[in-house]
Amino acid sequence: MTTLQGIINRGIVNSELQFERMGYISTNVSNYNTNGYKNVRFEQMLDENGYLSGVERTDFKPGAIQRTERELDVAIDGMGFIPVTSPYGDVTYTREGSFRVDKDGFLITNDGYLIGDGIQIPVNYDKLLIKPNGDVETVSNDGKEIQMLGNIPLVNFQNPEGLKKSDNNKYYLTAESGEPVLIKDHNRFKQNNIEVTNIDVFNEVNSILRLNASMLASFKVMQTINDMYSKALQLNQ
Repeated sequence: MTTLQGIINRGIVNSELQFERMGYISTNVSNYNTNGYKNVRFEQMLDENGYLSGVERTDFKPGAIQRTERELDVAIDGMGFIPVTSPYGDVTYTREGSFRVDKDGFLITNDGYLIGDGIQIPVNYDKLLIKPNGDVETVSNDGKEIQMLGNIPLVNFQNPEGLKKSDNNKYYLTAESGEPVLIKDHNRFKQNNIEVTNIDVFNEVNSILRLNASMLASFKVMQTINDMYSKALQLNQ
């Protein structure tokens, strides 16, 4: 038998889950201008006792590709991740391809992670080429010499949704994601382009409005039940 106290407890638990879902949606909206950011969903389920539970899921669907004309920008046209290594040796995976060169000439992410096994860019060159297969080359000032510098690797996972989110659009592999598998003979890199977020901001804002209305209605119901519970206690005294 369901008691008023049980209904109140269930309402509190479910309200906390709604607040958590609101947090995920708000984070998505705040990252609308973050290149390569992936939409994070908080899927809710209702059990047989009326309690909500939720699970975080990341939508790795590719975002739109935007032309930048910057030679160190590269977008992934399709699925896949670029392995990057932190200054402490931790390997993570990203789709955010706005790169730069460090003081030693190595190609790195904007927050200092090394690209692949290390690709060193010479000081003097006329043009930097990042080919669709990830090969990085420079053309000399006189245009006569082409130098192969290395390759930007591209990997994928059997279950990308199993990846663990890290900071700055990076992900760690887990037992659920499986080990990275190198993608060979591909043509998925597009130099002078960047992948934007895959968030549908209008849908996210609409979700906030609907969720806010739902939460307000739930609070009113909770207040009514709480008043009934208080009156029942007074009658028993």
